[in-house]
Amino acid sequence: MKSIYKLPLLAAMIAASMTMVACSDKAPADSAATDGATADSATADTTTDTAATANDKLETKFVTIATGGASGPYNIIGTSLAEIYAKTFGVNAKTQTTGASVENVNLLTQGKVDMVLALSDVVTDAVEGKNDFKAPIANIQQIAVLYPNVIQLVASEKSGIKNIEDLKGKRIAVGDQGSGTEVNARTLLEGFGITYDDVKVDYLGFADAADAMKAGKIEAAFFSSGLPNSSLLELEQGIKLQLVTINQDKLKKIIETKPYFKTFEIPAGTYGNAAAIPTTAVMNALLVRSDISEDDGYKLTKALFENLDGLKNAHQAASDISLETAQVGMVAPIHPGAKKYYDEKAAK
Repeated sequence: MKSIYKLPLLAAMIAASMTMVACSDKAPADSAATDGATADSATADTTTDTAATANDKLETKFVTIATGGASGPYNIIGTSLAEIYAKTFGVNAKTQTTGASVENVNLLTQGKVDMVLALSDVVTDAVEGKNDFKAPIANIQQIAVLYPNVIQLVASEKSGIKNIEDLKGKRIAVGDQGSGTEVNARTLLEGFGITYDDVKVDYLGFADAADAMKAGKIEAAFFSSGLPNSSLLELEQGIKLQLVTINQDKLKKIIETKPYFKTFEIPAGTYGNAAAIPTTAVMNALLVRSDISEDDGYKLTKALFENLDGLKNAHQAASDISLETAQVGMVAPIHPGAKKYYDEKAAK
């Protein structure tokens, strides 16, 4: 008889215990919803070393950034940006080394990457369907105008080349085929009345061009990048360099029809040069696929400008990236998420 009474009592105790457990489970869940998804933050900590909350997540799980050659500023800055995105959002962010601008825009158009760095003249050609692009490209949008890519035309001192007009008949490197450097070189030469028929052209990237000049295989080379270019810094240690002057009066005539060019000077002392060297520059663009959501575009733009110090530490060229100039000279349609961010900042 005693055991009959014990069973209902035991059942009641178990039921009460289960109710208490259920209540205790529910309380932290409500708390997490109130204070910004604490549970999600703890999970993000294990994979990204940051306390990213649910509001800091991206819809996409991958951010692949097409850059340029391994030694160039594109790759250095792009790698730093990928690290920022990985830590901020917990996404699989990485860079892809490429032949730079033309290849980057094509990769973006084909949906093979999510974000690219490219020169504004190449982007202009892509949007208008000219030169390397057979038809206008409509599925790319711009996040920001970044920093100037300075056209650094260099020659060996013994070549006797001092001005761009002196290149006629010389063997020169014009950058990787399909790179922004090559597009700059071709357009600039044409502006000075020089075609590829007037020179001996080698399609070489930065590191290969520096090696070729050191070995005496070429007499001059175009390096289009932020300042300073690491391959040129190395080359300067091996041979006597001549930084080639670009006539600014003639350049201004070219700018009338090619407004993406701008007058520029390589500061004294950049490569051991005693005086500033007149040259030209083209602004760099940061692009994304147009199917990136507005929310993701906003967050990617915000993270870029909230972490500029990290980019500047990665490469000196990033010192010219600023919120004030981010929309000046955009050559592709602005991404709605980037526009939302800029409008938000302007309203403050």
